Amino acid sequence: MNPHDLISQSECDGSPTTRRQFLQQATGLAAGAAVLSELPPQARAASTPAASRLPTIRLGPHEVTRLIIGGNPIYGYSHFNNILSQYQTVWHTPERVIELLNHCEANGINTWQNSYAERTLSDLDRYRAAGGKMHWLCLGKPDWAETPHLIADAAKRKPIGIAPHGSLGERLYRQDKLDVLADLLKRIRDAGVLVGLSAHNPALIELAEEKGWHVDYYMCCLYYLTRPREEFQKLLGGELPLGEIYLPSDPPRMFKVIQATRKPCLAYKILAAGRRIESPAQVRQCFQTAFSNIKPTDAVIVGMYQQLGDQVGGNAAIVREIGSRRA
Repeated sequence: MNPHDLISQSECDGSPTTRRQFLQQATGLAAGAAVLSELPPQARAASTPAASRLPTIRLGPHEVTRLIIGGNPIYGYSHFNNILSQYQTVWHTPERVIELLNHCEANGINTWQNSYAERTLSDLDRYRAAGGKMHWLCLGKPDWAETPHLIADAAKRKPIGIAPHGSLGERLYRQDKLDVLADLLKRIRDAGVLVGLSAHNPALIELAEEKGWHVDYYMCCLYYLTRPREEFQKLLGGELPLGEIYLPSDPPRMFKVIQATRKPCLAYKILAAGRRIESPAQVRQCFQTAFSNIKPTDAVIVGMYQQLGDQVGGNAAIVREIGSRRA
């Protein structure tokens, strides 16, 4: 099936939600969240499918579930505005982060991906001290070209893999400083963990494949959010909308690159950073689109925000069905 055909399906395109519909959905989700929050952790775990039933892929020697929880909603990277970002940050107390990760484990998710930062490392330590067993994938910060020593510090926390931030790799690519990126990748290799390469621009992954870079996995954003402003202006006829730009024509380009790679790929922004969650049917269609266009050896990274409902349980159920069928 042509990726363009999948992307254009009505449920994944979505239609604007009215204020009344939004309030009705929010009320229902909040009620579900209230019921969920009243259950003790043991009861929540008992009410979810066994962890072994979530499909997995291999990243080096590690078995990783095809659904990985991302860190953006946890740490207030909403990709919408500062108000939503602040709500997300305030909601995610250290205690709620541990509760969230425990709930992920109960739903069969065994891998957590987030960015290197003081708060994320603190939460990781607390989670592990409480007995948490999920794998950790570390994404570097955009300034790691100036602070490469932080790679060794991140490796001390025993991630299964580290990837330089996509915006950093693409900036170095545009500046013809691939030697700096190569040095970062070598430092990760020397730290004894898997080497990842994150990108919003499919061309960077194509180059890595063409040149045979010593990379273990790719993190592939379905939307080229780091596209230079002048390139956006050329595509959109000059004037640009406010905020981040998500072009429906971007995912097919990245899917084509994912399908051509020989390495495992972790696709992210499959819901366009929350822009395609207008209904359960739309969410399901977007997961369907992703899994129809990635390889059986690939997985998806999805940020999940539990304040208004059980996104973890819902997303895990979808991947348990769709991911198994396409494995």
